[in-house]
Amino acid sequence: MANSKRTLFLKRRLRVRNKLRRVNAGRPRLSVHRSNKNISVQLIDDVNGVTLAAASTLEKDLGVVGKNNVEAATKVGTAIAERAKKAGVSEAYFDRGGFLFHGKVKAVADAAREGGLKI
Repeated sequence: MANSKRTLFLKRRLRVRNKLRRVNAGRPRLSVHRSNKNISVQLIDDVNGVTLAAASTLEKDLGVVGKNNVEAATKVGTAIAERAKKAGVSEAYFDRGGFLFHGKVKAVADAAREGGLKI
């Protein structure tokens, strides 16, 4: 029986999340979600179940409202790095979800690294 794209995505997402759970040493998780129209990123403390910082292309102050491209992903990555510093976070695990690590997802990670966040 052939697996659908959605089923494969969910299996990939669970595999990534389970690996992060095993190695999580009190560091927050930088979770990326990419829809067809927008990109959003959250810095999540799984121990307390709290979102420490978030950034998205839906925010007007980033100047990329409703865009889903590499340039927008870079701006979101830079914004999350700045907000992580304000929240007192310097290290995080990168949770790509079920998305492949290239293109927009990679742009978010690279921008966050350049912004000073250790991933």
